[in-house]
Amino acid sequence: MDLDLRKLRYFVAVADRLHFGRAAEELHIAQPVLSRQIRALEQDLGAALFTRDRHGVVLTDAGRQLLTDAGLLLASAHAVRRRVSAAARGSHRLVVGFRAGIPVIPAARAFEARHPDVVVDVQRIEWDDQAPMLLDGRIDVGYVRLPIDEAGLRVTPLYTEPRVAVLPAGHRLAGKEAVTEADLAGEPLVWHADPSTQPTRRPHPNAGYLVRGVDETLEHVAAGRGISFLARSATVFYSHPDVSYVPIPELAPDQVCLAVAASRTSPLVDDFIAAAQETAEITAECGNYEMWQLASDAVSKHS
Repeated sequence: MDLDLRKLRYFVAVADRLHFGRAAEELHIAQPVLSRQIRALEQDLGAALFTRDRHGVVLTDAGRQLLTDAGLLLASAHAVRRRVSAAARGSHRLVVGFRAGIPVIPAARAFEARHPDVVVDVQRIEWDDQAPMLLDGRIDVGYVRLPIDEAGLRVTPLYTEPRVAVLPAGHRLAGKEAVTEADLAGEPLVWHADPSTQPTRRPHPNAGYLVRGVDETLEHVAAGRGISFLARSATVFYSHPDVSYVPIPELAPDQVCLAVAASRTSPLVDDFIAAAQETAEITAECGNYEMWQLASDAVSKHS
């Protein structure tokens, strides 16, 4: 039995909303049509996916399992379509995603020296984009920061970097050589949703300001609304006249990795990973600051 991807998309729409009417509106189909498709999928799988009663719609154990697996299946299908379309166009390019503060250009230059016919495109990604963009083929390989949902991915560690506290320029600890978490106890937080930027002592979820990216973080800190934490690369790629970066050595270092979809097999991707590993070693030998400074302008032009 072949799993019908259209029926699977219909299932995910219902599972996400737990409402057939709203799912049908979102899919632009009639509700009876959607109900028939879900029943057909249940017959295909030999399992009930939803429990329907006067109280509403609830996923069964089989439905919850299918929802867990459906994302990877649909993303993989999208990725196949993108790669086939690119091949049909005769496209020779590699799309590399990168998180804020991670230089791509050193690895890209090493890769392009071996593959002068392949163009390396770079694309900035945020913490909640990392896995989805890899799985559905929007990027071929990504520089990611842990933690990341590794389901369906192949993750290769590259290097670690220390974290810094991000303080308003007029803060009592601004300009110190280093601070501890105890020094910052009780400070309001600019709360980045990215787990890789969070301190080990997690504040209450409702504490402080919730932001999505580095730029928002810096603006809120500069305005005196709280402090935050970032990887050390922020001190090179993101300067702000009203913000001070202070090392906080007791925090666990940030782990930078390369990730690709586990189903992705490509000699070009493997060669890029090799180039990234080589340049990561050079970075460690020469000092991260100098390498970041060398790559900063080039990465900025591509972000």
